[in-house]
Amino acid sequence: MPTQTAPAPVAERIAALDWPALTAQLDARGFAQTSPVLDGAECAALAAQFDDGRFRSRVDMRRHRFGEGEYKYFDAPLPALVDEARHALYPPLAALANDWAVRLGEEAGYPTGLDEFLARCHAAGQARPTPLILRYFEGGHNTLHQDLYGDLAFPLQAVTALNRGGTDFAGGQFVLVEQRPRAQSRAHVIELERGAFAIFPTRTRPVEGSRGPYRTTMRHGVATVHAGERITLGIIFHDAA
Repeated sequence: MPTQTAPAPVAERIAALDWPALTAQLDARGFAQTSPVLDGAECAALAAQFDDGRFRSRVDMRRHRFGEGEYKYFDAPLPALVDEARHALYPPLAALANDWAVRLGEEAGYPTGLDEFLARCHAAGQARPTPLILRYFEGGHNTLHQDLYGDLAFPLQAVTALNRGGTDFAGGQFVLVEQRPRAQSRAHVIELERGAFAIFPTRTRPVEGSRGPYRTTMRHGVATVHAGERITLGIIFHDAA
C-alpha cells in the first residue's frame, strides 16, 4: 500500500505561489485569487473551530445592522494554520503595499516581516488579534464595509472559503466595490474557491490615470446566501484597538 506524503508546510505553499502574476492582477483590477493553499481536511478543521475554537469576541451581524450572519475573532494565540498563513502572506503583500504607497505619494514604511508590523500596532494601542471566521445560513449576507480597527491599517487583506460553493452553499459570492473619483461605482463579484485566498485592498488602492496614479476607494461584502451554510476565514494583518 503506497505511503501518503505529508503536505508541505503552509508557508512553503504560499511562498511557491506565482507572486508576480498575483501582483500584476492586484495592480490591474484590484484583487487576485490564489490557487488552493489549504487542503480539504485543513479547511474542514478550521470550519469546525467556529463552534469549538478560542475567540476573543463574537458579533451578531443583525444586531449591529452589518447584515445577517455571525463572525468571531480568534483569540491569541491564533490557530497554527491561521498564524502560519498570516505570516507567510504578509511579506509579498508588504512589498506591494510599499509600492502602492510610493505611487500614492505616501511613505513606504511597511516592514518586511509581520512581527515588526504587529509590534508597531501594539505600540499604538492595537493589540487585539483580527483574523476571524464568519458563518452565514440561508438569507445571510454582509453589507459593504472596510475592516479598520485603529489608526494603523495594512492596505491588503485576504479571505478564503472553508466549504464548497455550489455544494455546501449557494449564492454568497464575495463582492468588492470600487469607487473612483467623479465616476459611478464598479462591482466585482468573486466566487471564492475553498482553500484559495482572495486578496484585496482594505481601504484604497492606486489606479493609473492620464495624469498619473490616483486613489480609489474599495469596500467589500457578501451577497445573499440562497441555501446551505457558508463559512469563511478572513486574514487581516493589522491588530485592533
